[in-house]
Amino acid sequence: MEERPFVNSTEPQQVEDGGESPRYTIDEALVSMGFGNYQILVLVYAGMGWVSEAMEMMLLSFVGPAVQSAWSLSPREESLITSVVFAGMLVGAYSWGIVSDIYGRRKGFFITATITSIAGFLSVFAPNYISLLILRCLVGVGLGGGPVLASWFLEFIPAPERGTWMVIFSAFWTIGTILEASLAWMVMPKLGWRWLLALSSFPSFLLLLFYQFTPESPRYLILQGRTSDAAIILEKIARRNRTNLPPGVLVSSDTCDFEKQRIPLEDAHLLSPTQTKVETSQATKFNMVGLSPLLKLLSRELIVSTLLLWVVFFGNAFSYYGLVLLTSELTGTSSCTSTDLHLKEHEDFHFRYVFISSFAELPGLALAAVMVDKIGRKLSMSSLFFLGATFLFPLAFYRIDGLTTSLLFGARICITSTFTVVCIYAPEIYPTSIRTTGFGVASSIGRIGGMLCPLVAVALVKGCHQTAAIVLFEIVFFVSGICVVFFPFETKGQDLPETM
Repeated sequence: MEERPFVNSTEPQQVEDGGESPRYTIDEALVSMGFGNYQILVLVYAGMGWVSEAMEMMLLSFVGPAVQSAWSLSPREESLITSVVFAGMLVGAYSWGIVSDIYGRRKGFFITATITSIAGFLSVFAPNYISLLILRCLVGVGLGGGPVLASWFLEFIPAPERGTWMVIFSAFWTIGTILEASLAWMVMPKLGWRWLLALSSFPSFLLLLFYQFTPESPRYLILQGRTSDAAIILEKIARRNRTNLPPGVLVSSDTCDFEKQRIPLEDAHLLSPTQTKVETSQATKFNMVGLSPLLKLLSRELIVSTLLLWVVFFGNAFSYYGLVLLTSELTGTSSCTSTDLHLKEHEDFHFRYVFISSFAELPGLALAAVMVDKIGRKLSMSSLFFLGATFLFPLAFYRIDGLTTSLLFGARICITSTFTVVCIYAPEIYPTSIRTTGFGVASSIGRIGGMLCPLVAVALVKGCHQTAAIVLFEIVFFVSGICVVFFPFETKGQDLPETM
């Protein structure tokens, strides 16, 4: 198949009749080609990374108690096994976002998959408590790269279908939690926690195995001045999807925006493609040294969105892990009212309970899929936060087993939906130049919520202050919903911005 010519310069190309040849942007190309077989392959690869992260997070529910029993750990030492993973993710989410924005999405998720798989597998052979903590912290650092894969997949999706397909991508997290619960149910009683760690590291190794077949994001390439490389990837997408690219020459969306505003691009006209690459490289180095990505997130244009997004991510993570805790403490056997015999029965019930409760996320994903592209991101999140608070409200006054289970199930559906939608909204509000950094930092703030939730909520619940715990989650739900209302703009159906 003959390749069509592409140019890096933004100078208009002349056709034989003296007019300008047509142009198209990446967003226009993706809409023209649609979501097809090529994006399905990208989805499967990115989804495998999401499965890996979910499994590594889910196994904390099983490994902590098993290690505590095997090594006679104190409750504080057991909780630290979970806390160090969140601490590692806090560092990794910010670090890998910057790496992928500077050096590319592929390099970002290759490094994270390498760290996660190696550290996860070496955890199997940890000889003592300290070495296990170090290795699990490194696993957390690797898991912090989850936003890189999400942003990478997002950048291949046509704008009109972005919400729906990102919800489908989020379903891989639920698949991972169900898979891990099933694995623990089969492996832990017979083979122990070390085998569970070994088998749970397998999806990360799959990412490394198929890494060589993954493409770089064309949005990242065009931002770096590598328009020809971006065009080659778009050609491959068209061939795989059995569609055609729009006629004309690929250009940056910023070029079209400038022309619509009738601003002359004299510098672009004077630069050759090689010079453009050099200038882009120099600008990247300047950004690394002079203006940190975090300062860009807090710039005048983005500071409101960024700060509100941080609150929402914190509230989502705090509420998500808190509801998992409340479901186990407020239903069935409670440590506040149970005898030793009942507690033993509760322990035997744990594997089956976690497996079944993981399915509660499926209705949440379905609800997000229905709402996100129909009523928009903001209205979806705000209404679901307020609905979740409504589900929790009766539990502050009375708790009957059947009613409690139903209300907590409804609240978990809501928080799963809001978590799914905010993970779509976050990368959409940031330009390509800082997209993974912005998403990564917001995810890091969420990890802080995940770390604080056990410290605060566990203390209340274990101290038999269930009503206070419920009121706390009510407040978090409500504040998060208010913050969503004040988000500056809606992103449904909008093109992804490429630069500030």
